[in-house]
Amino acid sequence: MKMPKTVKIYCPYCKKHTEHTVEQSKKRQRRTLAQGQRRYLRILKGYGSFPRPKPDHEKPTKKQDLRYKCTVCGKKHTKGKGFRAKKFQIVKV
Repeated sequence: MKMPKTVKIYCPYCKKHTEHTVEQSKKRQRRTLAQGQRRYLRILKGYGSFPRPKPDHEKPTKKQDLRYKCTVCGKKHTKGKGFRAKKFQIVKV
């Protein structure tokens, strides 16, 4: 799927339709001080097994998470919960 680099959509901060630049969000490092992450790392220590069950099968595609940045106010927002696509690229139009 090809997505244009700029789209004209509604900005919830400006409360009107403006030009937005589209960017794909990247996976970032987890917070090591979060309670769940500390618990997870504590269980991983030593000779114990993996703390969560392994998934039986994987999904055929990854969900694409897009961020839209308003060119007027500069704020970023998302639309929906993402979508699945085999191939995804942002193209200049």
